[in-house]
Amino acid sequence: MTGAGLVVRDLSVGYGPVRALRRVSLEVPEGTVVTVLGGNGAGKSTLLRAISRTLAFHGGAVTEGTVTLDGHRLDGLAPDRVVAAGVCQVPEGRQVFARMTVADNLRAGALGGSRTGRSAALERVHELFPVLAERAAQRAGLLSGGEQQMLAVGRALMAAPRVLLLDEPSLGLAPLMAQRIADTVREINAQGTSVLLVEQNAALALRLATRAYVLEVGEVTLSGPAAELAASDEVRRRYLGVVDEDAAADADRVTGRTLTRWKG
Repeated sequence: MTGAGLVVRDLSVGYGPVRALRRVSLEVPEGTVVTVLGGNGAGKSTLLRAISRTLAFHGGAVTEGTVTLDGHRLDGLAPDRVVAAGVCQVPEGRQVFARMTVADNLRAGALGGSRTGRSAALERVHELFPVLAERAAQRAGLLSGGEQQMLAVGRALMAAPRVLLLDEPSLGLAPLMAQRIADTVREINAQGTSVLLVEQNAALALRLATRAYVLEVGEVTLSGPAAELAASDEVRRRYLGVVDEDAAADADRVTGRTLTRWKG
C-alpha cells in the first residue's frame, strides 16, 4: 500500500507576464514511478523546477497552488531545505561540475549529510554505477555523455532522496545507453525511491511508469495508469508515432483515387 507521497495541487507558474503552468495537479504515491509527457514548451521542466523550488534561478515564480510531501508543505522552502526534506532534482542536460573529479561531484551531492549517511549513499551509487567508482579521480568533463548522466543521477542520490525528479534522462543518448539509464531508474525505484520522470521518449517513459500525465501548454490534458495511456489512440498517435491504421488506409485510398484522376 502506498503512502501519501508527493502531491501537487492547482499549481500555477509564471515567467513575468507569461503563464507557464495553469492549475496543474498530480500525485507521486510513495514507491511509484510517475511520468509527465508532453512536447517542447509544454511546461514539463517548469513543473520540476516548481517542485524543487529552483524556479527563481530561471526567472519564474509560483503564483498559486501547493506542493506537499506526506502532507508537509514544500512550496515555501528554500531549495536546500527541499533537498533536506527528501526531494532532489536531476536537471536536464547532465549538468555536472566539469572541472571537478567524479568523486568531488558525488561529495557535492551529499553536503550536509552525516558521515555514515554519505558512506552508505556512496556505496549505493557505486553499486548502481560501477564506472563512477572506476573513474573517481577523473574530471567529470572527460566522461562520455552517458557516464555524465550516470554521474548526475548519482550525485542526486548522494542526498538519499525519497523522491527523485528526473528531467529528460535519455536526452541525446544512444538507444543502448538510454536503455541502461531506464534499467537504473527501475532499480532505484525498486530500492524504495519514488521517481517523477519527465521524458520525451514516451515509449520508454510509459514502460517505466505506473501512472502518467500529459501536459500541453501548461495544463494537464490526460492522466491515468501508464498502461491505459500507452493504449490510448491519442497518446499513440501524438507521442508514440503510431498511426491509426484505419485512417491511414482511408488516406491511402483517397491518395490513390487522386493519383488515378491525375494520370487520367
